[in-house]
Amino acid sequence: MTADPQQAEPDPRQAKRPVSAALAGPYGHPFHPILVTVPIGTWVASLIFDLASHLVGDPEFLARGALWLIAIGVLGALAAATVGFLDFLAIPAGTPAFRTGLLHLSLNLAVTVAFALDFVWRRAEGTHGPVPWGPLLLSVAALAALTVSGYLGGKLAYRYGVRVADETTQATGFQR
Repeated sequence: MTADPQQAEPDPRQAKRPVSAALAGPYGHPFHPILVTVPIGTWVASLIFDLASHLVGDPEFLARGALWLIAIGVLGALAAATVGFLDFLAIPAGTPAFRTGLLHLSLNLAVTVAFALDFVWRRAEGTHGPVPWGPLLLSVAALAALTVSGYLGGKLAYRYGVRVADETTQATGFQR
């Protein structure tokens, strides 16, 4: 009696190989982790500018800087999401790694939309004084969600090994 092919265990090695090495990065060296540094860095810096805008006598340059940092972060998030989605496509459906990836993807999408709305809100309010509390609090909430999503991204890589080279390949880095 043959087993149902749909009931076969998913091969975890599938999630280690890129769907497209040219677009998502070669085996064991994905592009997604390096690209996420752009939105994370710019959005954290924008919050620092937001807070600083409440501490200085002439806050306009900080409010304007925060606005453009948010815009750069949204563009960077779209680039990171593009290659991250390619990594997600390699994860076998119905697995804990897939569910974690789906939640990671969904949170990042929500965060990116929140920052895009934050940008629009700030443009409508103007950058004449300190950053208004509404947009500032939206940034705080979006960064809190980004922190949870980052934790899940770490779980995908370090617990489930998504796009991480197998241990035999890793061991070559420790040979003399």
